[in-house]
Amino acid sequence: MKFIVSSSLFLKQLQQISGVIQANNVLPILEDFLCEIENNTLTVTATDLETVMRVQLEVEAKEQGKVCIPAKILIDSLKNLPDQPLTFSIDKNYAIEITSDSGKYKVMGENPDNFPKEPVPDDATEFLMTSKGLVTAINKTLFAVSNDDLRPAMTGVFVELTPEFVQFVATDAHRLVKYKRTDVMSPTTDSFIVPKKPLNLLKNALPNTDDDITISYNKNHLFVKHNALQLSCRLIDARFPDYKVVIPGDNPFKLFVSKIDFQQALRRVSIFSNKSTNQVALTITGNQLQLEAQDIDFSFEGNERLSCQYNGDDLKIAFNAKFLIEMLNAAETQEVVIELSTGTKAGILKPTEQLEGEDLMMLVMPLMLNN
Repeated sequence: MKFIVSSSLFLKQLQQISGVIQANNVLPILEDFLCEIENNTLTVTATDLETVMRVQLEVEAKEQGKVCIPAKILIDSLKNLPDQPLTFSIDKNYAIEITSDSGKYKVMGENPDNFPKEPVPDDATEFLMTSKGLVTAINKTLFAVSNDDLRPAMTGVFVELTPEFVQFVATDAHRLVKYKRTDVMSPTTDSFIVPKKPLNLLKNALPNTDDDITISYNKNHLFVKHNALQLSCRLIDARFPDYKVVIPGDNPFKLFVSKIDFQQALRRVSIFSNKSTNQVALTITGNQLQLEAQDIDFSFEGNERLSCQYNGDDLKIAFNAKFLIEMLNAAETQEVVIELSTGTKAGILKPTEQLEGEDLMMLVMPLMLNN
């Protein structure tokens, strides 16, 4: 088997899927790319048994065949070669010879029959979404996903489908993000939980364009297809918590503040907060917002004042500054509104303007104030 491929194009495609491969795999073959040639098309697959990613590219080839090539040495060698055609020759024992303009390199491949089989989209339900829409949804929710493996349902993003909209929800029990798009329609009402890793891979591999991508799912797997790129992953088999019960029905006080000013003040003041809680207390009186942080163990203290617009009773409430900073990143407006009621009830943060067809709501639980 023999094929000729552009070194820079090959590297670019491999980098899109190389994030699937983990170090220290139980099965050595999981450290390989499966390369398959058919009709001048090279299909490269990477898997960690839970997630499978595949890319296709055009090559020059006279015959069909497949081989497993160690991923790390292949990517490292391509990174150090200038852009040029490379010839890959594979013999019947899966020994691979790579010929460039100025050199020859040999690597031992593996039997492709030992590579794990990927899931088949049987009984799958399918819908379309723009690439930009999915990337935005991932960016706005992924930061709030829990890392607690004891609560597996929270370690992914909950996707709710209806014929009118699609909604993405993430929570770690301290904060919650709900992002809704009304420009996506599913043929049925359904829901599933997608793990964090494949969403991270999609976010980095998909273009931020209005290209259509095909999303399909069945009981156990999700399948995403965009042009030559395909991803499939196992869904999280767990029951997502009833997030609607934690969203307050009425938060009558509204605090309007400049997103950038608030975020920068939080960054400065939180340096002086307790490192385990990142607690920053907000005192709102009239049109003034005071931020205070302290770490009693080290006698650190920081406070700042900001002007704001506030409709409500004077209030003092404390939040984890790190959570607020990440939530403000997801709001893409110059000003944000925080809806509050008392110092012990969750605050709701929203952009002051939402794009057409989008609705973003973020909730954060307060911390107990230091006396």
